[in-house]
Parts: sequence; structure tokens; C-alpha cells
Amino acid sequence: MNEDIIWKEAIEAYFEYFLWFFFPVVAEDVDFQQGYEFLNKELAEIAQGSETGGRVADVLVKVYLKNGGERWLVIHIEVQGYREEEFARRMFIYNYRAFDRYGVDVVSLAVLADRYPNFRPRRFEIARWGFRCLFEFPIAKLLDYRERWEELEESENPFAVVVMAHLKEQETERRKGGEEERYRWKMWLVRRLYERGYSKDDVLLLYRFIDGLITLPEELTRQFHRELIEYEEERKMPYVTTAERIGMEKGRQQGILQGIQQGIQQGIQQGIEIGRQEGVREGLLKALELGLMLKFGDNGLLLYQQLSGIQDIEVLREMVERLKTANSLDGLAALYRAEATPARSAG
Repeated sequence: MNEDIIWKEAIEAYFEYFLWFFFPVVAEDVDFQQGYEFLNKELAEIAQGSETGGRVADVLVKVYLKNGGERWLVIHIEVQGYREEEFARRMFIYNYRAFDRYGVDVVSLAVLADRYPNFRPRRFEIARWGFRCLFEFPIAKLLDYRERWEELEESENPFAVVVMAHLKEQETERRKGGEEERYRWKMWLVRRLYERGYSKDDVLLLYRFIDGLITLPEELTRQFHRELIEYEEERKMPYVTTAERIGMEKGRQQGILQGIQQGIQQGIQQGIEIGRQEGVREGLLKALELGLMLKFGDNGLLLYQQLSGIQDIEVLREMVERLKTANSLDGLAALYRAEATPARSAG
């Protein structure tokens, strides 16, 4: 699963916990009892025409304040997984576009999930001839939590689990013997979900995040599932394995088809609303990513990494149609070699 998608889903599932974990000063002032609203469609429109086109990990939320009566404001959240020179400028652009749209305070927050300790953008400034515009925003650097590991272990906040999974995947990604180490950390994190007394729903949701962040090769994945089955049977809590058997085996084909169709429709709708050809392409790519992941696991995602460079929308449509009935990756890979490669842009 794409890390941007994981982080966005985690924020939407545990928004209140997210603020308390990373930005407690903000959480202290928000009236969660009045509810909050994610403005995903509006964010896509705000991102229209920007250089990045709107990233999956961007989140725009309407919240109410404890001491503001009916007053509300917008929180713009960005999870940044790589070093980007123009990051602070982009944060500024999204902020003033949201401010212009809603006419209320817009507070921008950034979670820096990259692997570069010195990448810590906090401000964007324009200054000339006595004119000055200064934009500053709070950041949370995930690398800093390596020095606070004991605090993460003791925390009851679900985002402590997400951060630990992210850090361990990052630490072991390029390390010799990293696959075995990832296996051990993944099992340790999943066991903690039961040991810390999370509810069944939380176990299933947090397992989804852990499983998406800490990936394993096919053989270790099978071994992991066998060990997890034994562990759940010992504790008489077959949360994950039962859900997987029911949701990923009996309903596997139905889920794939629904996911593909949903991805196509979302992409087409986004293309219509934004009026940009890229909207349709992004929807088709999301459909391919979801279908390949559900149907073929890690091998499917490896093929998706190649397909993600295809620019020709008709080729992508054909890929999605073939994915619905494909029993192996051979046919899709052959289509990619025969049709997709020539359709890629020369740059």
C-alpha cells in the first residue's frame, strides 16, 4: 500500500489522536465534540494548477474552537516523505488558496516523514523594498522519535504504533538482513496491539497500517501469517486472520472488482471536476494499484511500479479491464511491454 494513502487513512481514522500526538497545542483549542469535516473535494480544487497537482497525503479539515462560539477554521495537514526544496513554498500556496476560498483562519501543519535529519522547512518569506510576507508553520519530524522510543512504547495513542512502524521500515529498508529484522519488528508491533488491550476494530485498523508500512517478501509473508494464526489461537482472539479469511478470500474477487470500479469512477469524476487529463490518469493508476495489491500482493506492487510511468490513458484503461479477469501477472506484463512502453513520455 502506498505510504501516502496509509498516512491519509490513519489521519482520517484517528484525527483527534493525530493532533494530540503531534500538535497538542492545537488539539487543546479544538472542540472535538462539535465534530469536524474532511474537505477532500475542496482540497483537490485548491490544488488545481499547482506544480504538484495535489498529493494524496494532503489533508484539509474544518474544525470548531472551544472558545470561539460558532467560529470555525481550517487545518491543512501535509505528510512529506522526501526532501523537497520548494516544500515551504507549496505549503504557503495551499494555505493562501484555502484562506481565499473560505475567508477564515487556515493553520498549516507538517509531518516530515523523510530520512534526512537536516530537512526541517518551517517558513517561507517574500521580502523586497520594504515589503515582507512571512509564513511559518509547525512541524513534527518523525526521525526525532527514534530518541523517544520508550515514550512511543508507553503511549496509548494509536499514532505511536504508526510512527514505530514507519521508523522500523525506514531503518531496515536498506540494511543487510533487513527483511528478517522487519519480520521481527512487524510481529512485535502486531502482538502489542493485543497486549495493550486495543479493541477489535482498532486492532484490525492498526494492523492494516502496520501491514502497509512494513512490507515483507512473499515467503516471509506466508511465514508471518502462520505465526500470527498461532498467536491469535493462543489468545483466542482471531481478529486479523478471521477478517483476512472472510474479507480477502471469500470476498476477494468482489472486493477487487468494486475497488477497481470505484477507482475508475473517482478518477473520471476528478478529471471532470478539475478539468485536467491527469485526473483520469491518476484514478486509473489508483485502480491498478489497488487491484494488483489485492490480487497479487507484493509481486503485483512490483509490476505497478513499472506501470505507474505510463502516460497513455487508453493503455491504462486496457490494463484495468484485463486486471478484472487476470489470473496471473504474465498477461499484464506482456501488455506493458508491447503497448505501454512506447506510450511513455520521452522525458
